[in-house]
Order: sequence, then structure tokens, then C-alpha cells
Amino acid sequence: MMTHANLTRAWALLVGLSLVAAACSMGLPIRIAAPAILLLALLKARIILRDYLDLASAPSWARGFALTLSLFCATILGLYLAG
Repeated sequence: MMTHANLTRAWALLVGLSLVAAACSMGLPIRIAAPAILLLALLKARIILRDYLDLASAPSWARGFALTLSLFCATILGLYLAG
């Protein structure tokens, strides 16, 4: 069950992760910043799926989306590191 407190907490986490991503993009070398920002994007996607789409109440769907997103991000990271 979604509550106002859960949505507020999710929103605050998304804002915080966005600020960390912005700081990474300005303060770290690109070879370190790119994987860090990709990881932060994965965390943000999981928060959105869990809290805003309420997949916490459907664990099998949540695991499926988490696995798909993780494989997609691993593929992107692999392509980035290979290039």
C-alpha cells in the first residue's frame, strides 16, 4: 500500500541520487564517472519501479524488472568499457 510518506521518501531518494550523479559528472574523471552514473541510474529506476509503480507488492514482477534492468545496465557498461 502506497502512502504519502513512502512517496515522499522515494522522491527524496531520487533527488539525492540525482545530486550525487551531478556531482560525479563534474568532479570525477570520465572513466570513473560513467560507470558510477550508470549505477545511480539503475538505483533510481529500481526506486521508481518499487515505490511509484508499487512493484513492492508484486515481488515476482519486481525481481523480473530488476533482473532485466541489471542485465541491460551490465550490457551498457560492457560496451562502454570495451570501446
